[in-house]
Amino acid sequence: MSVSLQNPNFEADVDGTTDLEPSVQIGARENLHDIEVLARLDINELNEKFPTATPEDILDLSITKLFSGQIAMVSSFGAESAVLLHMTAQIDPFIPVIFVDTGKLFEETLAYREQLTQQFGLQNVQTVTPRPQDLVEQDGDGTLWQRDVDQCCHIRKVLPFDRALKPFVAEISGRKRFQNELRADLGFFQQSGPRVKVNPLINWSAKDLAQYIKKHDLPRHPLVAKGYPSIGCAPCTSPVKPGEDPRAGRWRGEEKTECGIHFVDGKPQRIES
Repeated sequence: MSVSLQNPNFEADVDGTTDLEPSVQIGARENLHDIEVLARLDINELNEKFPTATPEDILDLSITKLFSGQIAMVSSFGAESAVLLHMTAQIDPFIPVIFVDTGKLFEETLAYREQLTQQFGLQNVQTVTPRPQDLVEQDGDGTLWQRDVDQCCHIRKVLPFDRALKPFVAEISGRKRFQNELRADLGFFQQSGPRVKVNPLINWSAKDLAQYIKKHDLPRHPLVAKGYPSIGCAPCTSPVKPGEDPRAGRWRGEEKTECGIHFVDGKPQRIES
């Protein structure tokens, strides 16, 4: 499937045919501006073209060229979110940043959102919430997470995200391959239902993230120091023991490993090889 550039000012042929020069690489800066060529690539070809790209390269390509004006970043303002938010702010501080306040978040997360927004000069952080009607009808007492954790995530996080992302053809995600088994096959670009997911940090390790945070003196989420390497809603997030998977504290005791915002048709997505 070719990249869908639904920009009214873009008139390139995107029928999937290709007459690409083999030298189109992220390092050849002059070729980054050839959007007509890039638009003819399908998702797998895009991933193959930029095997050694840096996260900053992928962000710049996506934000200023491939999906200019039609891309948003999704952020939980969680344990590692400062890295991608900082990178993105250097390229375009006005990019929409979608944050879902589920009503079940840690107070520390809400404070961290405000801190990073101010420090990085982010100009378009959009906080979205569940529909009151959904909460009244399905979670009137606030304990749906105890009875049906998947449905709780669905009405409190997935549906608000879906509504917020409708205007966009692409979204930026902070997922990394090392985080869990379902993310092991991620590429920089992923077709996900009606839009493209951009995963600039997929090749980065926990060490890479730590080095970037130290180099740029980025503030850490206050719960990281308390043993939370992955942070979601308070009722369903617990500290992680040494040697455990970084996301082991999410929905502990459940088979669930993802909230659902990275699902298509109710199923977690992999990248087709």
